[in-house]
Amino acid sequence: MTRIPVEDLVFDVDVAGPEDGEPVLLLHGFPHNRLSWSEVSPVLHPAGLRTIAPDQRGYSPDARPAETGAYALRELAGDALGILSALDIESAHVVGHDWGAVVGWYLAARTPERVRSLTAVAFPHLDAYRYALRVDPEQREHSGYIEALSAENTAADFLADGAARLEAWYRQPGAGVLSEEQIRRYLRTHTAPGTLRAALRWYGAGTLLSDEPLGPVTVPTTYVWSERDPAVGAFASEQTAHHVTGDYRSVRLAGVSHWQPQQFPETVAAEILRRVGRG
Repeated sequence: MTRIPVEDLVFDVDVAGPEDGEPVLLLHGFPHNRLSWSEVSPVLHPAGLRTIAPDQRGYSPDARPAETGAYALRELAGDALGILSALDIESAHVVGHDWGAVVGWYLAARTPERVRSLTAVAFPHLDAYRYALRVDPEQREHSGYIEALSAENTAADFLADGAARLEAWYRQPGAGVLSEEQIRRYLRTHTAPGTLRAALRWYGAGTLLSDEPLGPVTVPTTYVWSERDPAVGAFASEQTAHHVTGDYRSVRLAGVSHWQPQQFPETVAAEILRRVGRG
């Protein structure tokens, strides 16, 4: 694990693979951390790719601002670019899952010169998602969790009684089947002092419900969505194609839930390799 300073924050980052390999930035979601990619990265390295997987803002202990406003999307994207710059990487292939995909979409739309390609897993283009929230009752039902996770007392509730509710979150059928090792991995992270409260500030910042347009994505893009994803419906997934003007591939997984990198790392890795031209 490498510690990388970006302005006044310091991020814990796993950098692995061939030193001269093409860089791939791996951005995790909630409620995970950089170890989300533990089963994916080893498939990428033999193909000549160098992976950079940070614990993002709030998850790295020394990158944990107390103000909810510090978790605005532009700040999260700035962290990702700062990590690349600290490693002297001008541009990288970007891969994101869940919230990591949200950051990835933003990077691809707003700083395409830094993004060689995008592989977004689970979460669709933000404009497609917000449109679906307005017109699709199914998506509004899927998104009911946002209000709960934005509430001030959510962290305390999740950590009460030995983190019983947090553990139940990992074990719920709709979230996917995680191994015991994976569940313990994320429980260790999120029961550490301050981690869960900081991670939930991503929701409190209001990004997902904002009406600020993101704009089109011009870089080569793959979007991977699962039919059993409890957070994203088919309509938002299908609308994503209307917001990508670059080469676009949509992948629909049957019988798979929301935590694709943990459940089907070989499938996710294969789509990354295909997108970067190594598959």
